[in-house]
Amino acid sequence: MNRHSVRCAFLSALLVIASAELAVASCTDFATPEVQWLRCYMDGRYLVDAQLIRSNMRETSFQRSDLSGTDFSQANAYRSKMISAKLVGATLDQAAFIEADFTRADLTRASLRNTDLRRARFYHALLRESDLTGARLDGADLLAADLSGATWIDGRRICGLNSIGQCN
Repeated sequence: MNRHSVRCAFLSALLVIASAELAVASCTDFATPEVQWLRCYMDGRYLVDAQLIRSNMRETSFQRSDLSGTDFSQANAYRSKMISAKLVGATLDQAAFIEADFTRADLTRASLRNTDLRRARFYHALLRESDLTGARLDGADLLAADLSGATWIDGRRICGLNSIGQCN
């Protein structure tokens, strides 16, 4: 092997090692855009006004966490657990929260524009004055969810007072 071949092999090995380290999700990483939190437990955390844009949070649990004002735009939060989480004024625009569980979560004044919420669970969730314009709600469970004052998926209809479980 000549010197050039050895150098190329060494640099290739370093690149493979560096790529592998970048691909590993770490639940201890700071809350930053594009963070990789896969199957992490973030229960009871205080993450107010965090920037989690384009983050991957598949199957991550945020039970009882305060996520008020947090920006989840374009995030992938498939099967995430937001049970009893506080998401007041949070932005979830163009994110994927497919099969996410928002049971008893407070999403008052949250923006969920063009968010994929297929088969998500909103049992007893507060969605007061939230914006659901363009959201996909196919198969979503809105049982006992409070939609009072929310902008419905058509972007025109405002849900009336006492819109529980459906937009009236």
